[in-house]
Parts: sequence; structure tokens; C-alpha cells
Amino acid sequence: MSATDPARIAVVIPALNEERAIRGIVESVLAITPNVIVIDDGSTDATVERIADLPVTLIRHATPLGKGQGLRDGFRKARELGFDAVIAMDGDGQHLAADIPRLLAAARRYPEHIVIGARVLNRDNQPPARRRANNFADWGISWGCGIPVVDTQSGQRYYPLGALELADLAADDFVFEAALLIAAAREKGLGIVSVPIESRYHGEFRGSHFRPVRDVTRITWYTIRRIVHYGRVVDSYRRSHATPPLVFDPAVEH
Repeated sequence: MSATDPARIAVVIPALNEERAIRGIVESVLAITPNVIVIDDGSTDATVERIADLPVTLIRHATPLGKGQGLRDGFRKARELGFDAVIAMDGDGQHLAADIPRLLAAARRYPEHIVIGARVLNRDNQPPARRRANNFADWGISWGCGIPVVDTQSGQRYYPLGALELADLAADDFVFEAALLIAAAREKGLGIVSVPIESRYHGEFRGSHFRPVRDVTRITWYTIRRIVHYGRVVDSYRRSHATPPLVFDPAVEH
């Protein structure tokens, strides 16, 4: 079976204090695929109790270790269980399981690509400070990747096997997601394609764990160091900004 078949992928959901949203998210994912891995990152609320009766693989951290470690542990568990690809999504209700088939359609169309659920539909829903931070991150991380990328900060992504093999990258928390994109493009030769999804911020179940100033600063510093590490700085900038990013909407005839 293909690594884009719902039976062959695992959905990895890092969660920290998501008692209000987590059950609905997990149930909606289970309606699409039976393979769900939840990483509880030291929650102090009822996150774990809310999904205790559901058929998921649960990994628990005694104390919060950050989103990067959650994804890292989820990737390792997925490979241990024999899966060849992962779809990651947040546990706060921002991402919809209904978008999973669209990400898989893009992965079928573009093998050996990371697929990003890009929050470009109804972007007015996005808080202005968050939108500015995301735009700046796209500019810099695209440079780091050497190819243009849309919505580098989205947590809803399809990761093929080559990306899962990067689980040991030395990066933590939200920096880990940027590190994955850069290393996948630079070291694994993977492409990156974006699928338009809704930008959902109104009615969030809780405040975001992402802090635009702090986290964008950390991501920026990491990205600068990787750009310098790979060299050919001007060339990589030109390649990352000279052409439009790759965007695929399965609902539109291509």
C-alpha cells in the first residue's frame, strides 16, 4: 500500500493542556485513519483523561519538553510501528481532520515532498501580529531552504519517510519545525508543496503557545546559522525568491 493511503500513515498530535479540544480532534481523525499518536507534553489539565477511552497510541512527558520533542517522539514511534509517513497537526482545534485527504492528494501528486497545510484562506482571521511574524518567517525560512515556501509556521503537515529520518535534528520547540523544512530541502532533496486551508483563529480553545517575538527571534537566529552553514548565500536567496512557491489545491483542476 502507498504511504499516502490513510491506512499507511500515522497522525501525530502534540498536546499541552488541550482538554477542551483534544477529544473532538482525535475522534475526527479516527474517522479517517485508525493510526493516531498523541504526545501529551506534561499537561496539567484533563487532556489525557479526555481521550483515555479512545484507541490511540499515547506518549506522555512528565514535564513539558516543547513541541519539537513531541514531534520527535511521535516520528520515532511512527517509524517503530512501521509507518512510512506522518501527518502532524496541533491539538488546539486550529487544524481540521477534514483537510487530511487534501494533504494526501497533494502527496500523491508530488511524491518526495513535504506537504504544508497553508493557512492562506480567510487570512483576515489571523491576528495582525501573528500574520507579520509568519510573513517574516516565510521570507527567512525560504532562504534557508533554498526554495520558496508558503506558511512555514503551519503545524499541519504531511511528512514522508525522508523527513521522519530527521527526527534527531538538534532543534527544540517551534524551531524544530523550521529545522525540518530546511534540512529536508537541503540534505534530503525533498520538495515542499503547500495546500490552501482555512486560517482559523476566532474561537480558539486556548491562547497559542507560540510567542511571535520570542519564537520568531529563535527561528531567525537558527535559520541564519543554517544559511551560512550551507554557503552560497546569495544564490540560495535568489533561488528562494525568484519564483512563486509551489501551491496545489486538489479542489481546482490542474
